[in-house]
Amino acid sequence: MAQRNTARLALASAAVAVALAGHAAAQSARDYIYIVGSSTVYPFATVVAERFGRSTDFRTPKVESTGSGGGLKLFCDGVGVDYPDIANSSRAIKQSEVETCRSNGVDEIVEVKIGYDGIVVASSISSPPANFSRRDIFLALAKQVPGALEGSLVENPYRTWRDVNPALPATRIEVLGPPPTSGTRDAFVELAMEGGCAEIPWIAALEKSDRDRFRAICHTVREDGAFVEAGENDNLIVQKLEANPEAFGIFGFSFLDQNTEKVRGAAVDGVEPTFDAIADGDYPISRPLYFYAKKAHVDVIPGLRNYLREFTSERAWGEEGYLSERGLIPMPDDERRAVAKDVRELNPLTAAR
Repeated sequence: MAQRNTARLALASAAVAVALAGHAAAQSARDYIYIVGSSTVYPFATVVAERFGRSTDFRTPKVESTGSGGGLKLFCDGVGVDYPDIANSSRAIKQSEVETCRSNGVDEIVEVKIGYDGIVVASSISSPPANFSRRDIFLALAKQVPGALEGSLVENPYRTWRDVNPALPATRIEVLGPPPTSGTRDAFVELAMEGGCAEIPWIAALEKSDRDRFRAICHTVREDGAFVEAGENDNLIVQKLEANPEAFGIFGFSFLDQNTEKVRGAAVDGVEPTFDAIADGDYPISRPLYFYAKKAHVDVIPGLRNYLREFTSERAWGEEGYLSERGLIPMPDDERRAVAKDVRELNPLTAAR
């Protein structure tokens, strides 16, 4: 009996070894880096990929814009040639996503914070300049808003911006924005809508007494046509803004920066969305940007380690780097050095924020 058990264990070990060898061979069959994720990070990743392809002997990485949530889902589906090496994200990875990754064998994830971006509420260059408070934004786009009685909520009755604030124009509320899978959508509802929602005292008090209800009120976007989900294609939003000067669109500052001849950003709480205002922390709707890499794929997928180092080089993400020319707001010097060190050492993420 002992001999039979020993033989079975030997056969099982041999089978595992064969499977691992086959997995490694399959991975080496893909000779390019596969990147998915955020539409906001997409232009930066594309620029790095193109320069990387031109300046090295490796193939140009394949970059797809799927949205942060969609990209992280693909990323977390597994390890191997069939799954992405990197997921771009305009928000930090969620603990639930980390757990999904682990359940699928994606155990060591390297988090790379790349810089900062602002979320803009933009309109056609032919429309007049706009200035919204975060309270205006919440009241215009929330599914439910405060009613006449203290503590009551009603379905959003506001149809024009003047309904929200007498100082705003009497134009119909129409805002084109990203879908729920987008990191830009997540950041917008948290920074802009929640920021305005919290200015209403009785709702602000709920944050401590009933956090779930607070988030439900502040984060739920109306579905009656005033907010239009326009997908992950920011170019499509720009085209629609050009066709309708009374509409507004939501996307990252970097995209505004590349389309200044077509669209203008509204001031928020009196602050214009500019490079300096975001870098200084004055613009109220700003957020960090990230990408996530699989440690298991490094040195298996050709060029992946080199791509990570290129993205985190001073020539790319530094204050005078080529990504700042495309609208990325660089991190402070010491923060860049710390992240670059983590990348060089491939230090995995210990816990999601």
